[in-house]
Amino acid sequence: MFITAARIHDGLQWLPQGTVIEVADDGTILDLHSPGSVTADTVYEGVLCPGFVNVHCHLELSHMKGAIPEHTGLIPFLQTIPRHRNDYTEEQKKDARLQALHEMVANGIVAVGDIANVADTLDLRTLDLMHFYTFIEAIGFSDVNAQRSFDRSLAVYDAFAQQPQGKKTLKQAIAPHAPYSVSATLFRLIGGHTNGVLSIHNQESKAEDEYYKYKTGQVQDLLHGLGIDDSFFVPPGTSSLQAYLQWLPHNRPYLLIHNTYTTQEDLKLALQLVPELYCCLCPGANLYIENRLPDVDMLLNNNATLCIGTDSLASNHTLSIWSELQLLKKYYPALDWELLIKWGTYNGACALQMDDIIGTIAKGKKSGIVNIKDLDSTEVKLVIL
Repeated sequence: MFITAARIHDGLQWLPQGTVIEVADDGTILDLHSPGSVTADTVYEGVLCPGFVNVHCHLELSHMKGAIPEHTGLIPFLQTIPRHRNDYTEEQKKDARLQALHEMVANGIVAVGDIANVADTLDLRTLDLMHFYTFIEAIGFSDVNAQRSFDRSLAVYDAFAQQPQGKKTLKQAIAPHAPYSVSATLFRLIGGHTNGVLSIHNQESKAEDEYYKYKTGQVQDLLHGLGIDDSFFVPPGTSSLQAYLQWLPHNRPYLLIHNTYTTQEDLKLALQLVPELYCCLCPGANLYIENRLPDVDMLLNNNATLCIGTDSLASNHTLSIWSELQLLKKYYPALDWELLIKWGTYNGACALQMDDIIGTIAKGKKSGIVNIKDLDSTEVKLVIL
């Protein structure tokens, strides 16, 4: 099969107009042909690019779509989830997860970094519809109970790790939820477990840094409301990021999620300490919860490697990387589409350590190919899986 379009982005850059992609029946890219050298069987309207990578998602919360009002702020949002998470039948939860997965496929997504507290999404991985990197989320802000918290996450990790590989790649790692929900001891247990990607919700709320600096504010209210005794915690007097970097190894890939309140000082330290660091932006969720976006210009000016996630349907209206890119373009109009598409494809594949198979339209890859009607349209379609 030989296909082309008015514009082709290979995941890194725009290709010369008239480039033709040769694709095998199983989706493998066989070759890229220079303009005029071969005739395409199919000419698509608009843009072709590699399949999108959703670096951060919570599929297990898909049943909570619309359950939480917008603009509550992070701490009230977090307080609402456990109160209503189980106001649904198991069948409703399962149907919502399956529908969300199919929504992502329909929106051109070929790989997902999925957050899991339990093993509910095991069945989605067996469907072989996309590549999965499952981050088993460890939670426990108590040094005394850190081992128990870790063992609970380890049991979930083992369930995912024992799952046989299908046609799509299946990976998993234990991940700290966030600085305000993971103790220093639990951070160290997680850091010593595997060589997988370290994914963490980072500086999503101003209250997070306030707690680490002064041990006051909404985070302390959240902990006390959950009955958690934080008397052991001595605030380090720094931002949360600067603190937990002391408790984790630096020789693993890091995936910092949200970064809504990350400062230049924080970022520079992280880049200095961690050789392979990715900053994942989830603009739809940031606007839904905090009604605020990260300082993208600062991240770019300091050479951060950016990738894109959707968060969950509890905190977003859709699971579409293309919609996230359009949001970034709306609020940061100087951003170039060539760069934005790279964030949604190649950079995401690198962040999930899957760039050997997806992320670029290149010979030997099975990246999937997405057709975007035009750069102002919400219409996207996965034409090659």
